[in-house]
Amino acid sequence: MRYFIIAGEASGDMHGANLMRAIKKVDADAVFQFWGGDKMNAEAKGLLVHYRDTAVMGLIEVIMKLRTIFSNINRCKNDVLAFAPDVVILIDYPGFNLRIAEFCKKKKIRTVYYISPKVWAWKENRAKKLEQFVDQLLLIFPFEVSYFKKWKVNATYVGNPLLDEIAAFKPNANFYTKNHLETKPIIALLPGSRKHEISRMLPTMIEAVKKFSQYQFVIAGAPSIEKSFYEQYLTQDVKIVYEQTYDLLHHAEAGVVCSGTATLEAALFNVPQVCGYAGHPITYAIGKMLITIEHFSLVNLCLQRLCITELLQHTFNVQTVQHELELILPNGKSRNKMLADYVELRNLLGNEGASDRAAKIIFENK
Repeated sequence: MRYFIIAGEASGDMHGANLMRAIKKVDADAVFQFWGGDKMNAEAKGLLVHYRDTAVMGLIEVIMKLRTIFSNINRCKNDVLAFAPDVVILIDYPGFNLRIAEFCKKKKIRTVYYISPKVWAWKENRAKKLEQFVDQLLLIFPFEVSYFKKWKVNATYVGNPLLDEIAAFKPNANFYTKNHLETKPIIALLPGSRKHEISRMLPTMIEAVKKFSQYQFVIAGAPSIEKSFYEQYLTQDVKIVYEQTYDLLHHAEAGVVCSGTATLEAALFNVPQVCGYAGHPITYAIGKMLITIEHFSLVNLCLQRLCITELLQHTFNVQTVQHELELILPNGKSRNKMLADYVELRNLLGNEGASDRAAKIIFENK
């Protein structure tokens, strides 16, 4: 079969690569073309556009780049037609991918949406588009199963692919020496994967952790962001590592994490964390009116209650980060409860094998 896959950010690239690997197990003749990243490119030939050249997040940021966005959408449509795939696989990235889904429906090209748009959080009208334009929806969060029952969507829960990724991880015993780290315990800083996230999150993180002199602070560098961008915010006692996020989490005592996939990764590595997010003020003001969920971190959404602290916009500041971090460091009063909640979270997510289950569904329902 011929597979056209679209992933618009680092987490989508990771899930796309795992899915491609699983597809090759069930379809020895698989041919790929894709918009994705380095991990997908390592799995097979066929990279057309890298996500670092297309990623835009936030209402104001989108408005500022509308012309480029529509140009990219048109280019992607042309790439799909030129490749003539048996199936188009859309990974998250809803503002872009739902337009491609609509286009594919008109052209009678089969579509599978892997990792659903977060319609349960905001823009619920997108669920109607999933009904209209998507042939198969593959879910990765257990709470999505009951939500999508109210929509006429062909939805199947396949499990969470992060479980596969983490199960395959082998820690580097030389992580400290390889990265010229001190022997002090680590607080991990994960400020996001996009420049506008990093510029709003990282300065607060760095200022907040100065209080904890008994620790060393290490940033998980996003693969698409050059080191020079981080360096404008760094102080001498803060290090940065690339392509070693799981090693960093494996060794970390605690973390300060930008809301997103990273919060779930930290939880699955049993890293107590403070979760936060800060965006453009106008984007935040509009989003506050539109978002309907009680929690915004994936950990709390899966558990359907508060487990990790969520600091949003103005509450993500030096003082609150310091206070919440103290609570989850060793001997902190919230640490053991959070670790116990992580055990429940893992049980909720189910077994490994999400990528294999997704690949089988995609291949067998051709």
